Amino acid sequence: MPSKKKSLLKVILLGDSGVGKTSLMNQYAIKTFSNQYKATIGADFLTKEVMVDDRVVVLQIWDTAGQERFQSVNVTYYRGADCCVLVFDVTAPDTFKSLDSWMDHFLIEGYPRHPEDFPFVVLGNKIDLENRQVTTKRAQAWCQSKNNIPYFETSAKDATNLEQAFQTIVHNALKQASQGTDVELYHDFPESIVLGENDESESSAKRCSC
Repeated sequence: MPSKKKSLLKVILLGDSGVGKTSLMNQYAIKTFSNQYKATIGADFLTKEVMVDDRVVVLQIWDTAGQERFQSVNVTYYRGADCCVLVFDVTAPDTFKSLDSWMDHFLIEGYPRHPEDFPFVVLGNKIDLENRQVTTKRAQAWCQSKNNIPYFETSAKDATNLEQAFQTIVHNALKQASQGTDVELYHDFPESIVLGENDESESSAKRCSC
């Protein structure tokens, strides 16, 4: 019996350290959440299978380190991305201000085929926390100024809006991947994978990265 073909899409998460990229990936892909903060060293990824119009799509979600010292390493993982997700913490204004630099950095180092039309999605994370400092209106205005980037407010802790956000991410990634070349097809793609281990020395009782 022939194996079922699966389309592979690569999505990369970018944003400052501590905004919750790892927690978002873990909550969406494997339904887990931890209050314990561990800084990502380099990059990790998880895979998740989703059905889109009766086709199986393997979503490869890359979580990159937000610290500046890892940016030169992370550019390796930008290549071949079908969608870029920019993440900020709604309780930390500086992480919102960094979105411009993360977007520019990806477009310069990632070499997307069609940079003017490359799909971005913005996630304002940690809306479960009370000390919000970046308003919805401010975030939406920024996204509208960047060619109407889709914007979602999320909580990795309770999975608020994650399914809706990733539905948009998958849709936009499929559209991007179909431009110019066909989406890659694989037979018998392996189960979800985690690469790399977080450095235990980085672990500390920092505030929640949800």
